[in-house]
Parts: sequence; C-alpha cells; structure tokens
Amino acid sequence: MDLMPFLLFAFVASITPGPTNILILTNSQHVGVIKTVPAILGGCVAASLIVLISGAGAGEILRQYPLVRQVMSWAGVLWLSWMSWQLFNAPAANLSTGSHRRFTARAAALLQVINPKTWMMALAVVSLFAPAGANALHDVALMALWFLMISMACLMCWAWLGKAVNRVFRTTVAMVRFQRLMALCLFISAWAGMLA
Repeated sequence: MDLMPFLLFAFVASITPGPTNILILTNSQHVGVIKTVPAILGGCVAASLIVLISGAGAGEILRQYPLVRQVMSWAGVLWLSWMSWQLFNAPAANLSTGSHRRFTARAAALLQVINPKTWMMALAVVSLFAPAGANALHDVALMALWFLMISMACLMCWAWLGKAVNRVFRTTVAMVRFQRLMALCLFISAWAGMLA
C-alpha cells in the first residue's frame, strides 16, 4: 500500500468542514476542549470502524441496496436539521451559563453510523487504497488505525478553533450570531449532502 496518498485523502476527508466538524467546534465553544474529547473519540472511532467493516465487505450493502442508503440519508439529514434548529434557537443564557447540551460520544458515533457519506468515504478508501491479496484485511486494519489517528488530530484542531472563538467573540450578542451562523452551516451541509 502506498501510504502517502491514503494519508492525504484521510487528512482532507477529516479536516474539511462537515456536520461533525461543525458540531465539534460549537461544542468546544460552549464546554471547552477537554469536555469535547469524548465526542471526538466517539466520532473518530466510529468512522475508523466503518473503514474496517467496509474493508471486510459489509459496506457493499449500501452499493447493492440503494433503499438502505436512502433511509440512512433521510435519517441523517432530519437529525442534523433538528440539531441545527436546536443550536440556532439556543437562548443567550446558554452561552454564558454553560448549560449548553453537549455533543456526546454516543451522538458523534451515531452520526457516523447513519451518515451514508461516511460509508461511501470508507468504501472509497478501501477500493482506492487497500491492496488485494492475502493480507488485505490486515492492510485495511492498518488503514483504519491511520484514519483514526489523522481524524482525531483534525477534529482536535476544530475543537481548539471552537475554544478560540470565545476569545474573538467576547459579547453574548456576538456569540449568539456566531452560533446561529454555525447552525446555518450545519443545516446547509446536511441538505447539500442530501441533494448532491
């Protein structure tokens, strides 16, 4: 396996804005980087396991049964729409009192499991970068491990960015505006993926 192209793919897939990244940023903005680490771990471990499961052949179900993929897509977009609505309508008191609902490890993992884009990314990883042969599953397991490490580093960057937001937007009004902007980004990313 040629490692560098795979590592670049994993980096780009993990660092570019998407629903998980936006939720990590806003969670860190409200509860801090340390309290966001469980969500980072949940999302990254789930995505890495999906790479491993896809490499073992289970990801082919999404290719063979488009209805399964469509149901997952609708479940994901509706859930993300609800989360963006909650984020958009959070009162200003939540920003100052720290009573913001956390993006949990379980929610982050579930987001990966019901997101067909995560499965399609995993299938792309396996079909593009996993060599065929006797050690194919071993190589896929190594790819999943590399993906775990890279995605954790990338989501930590998003968490640190969320913490930095608090230094830039110092007033409650500015924080609410930023929060609403992130809610709109989350909503747009969910529906853009659905309509693509």
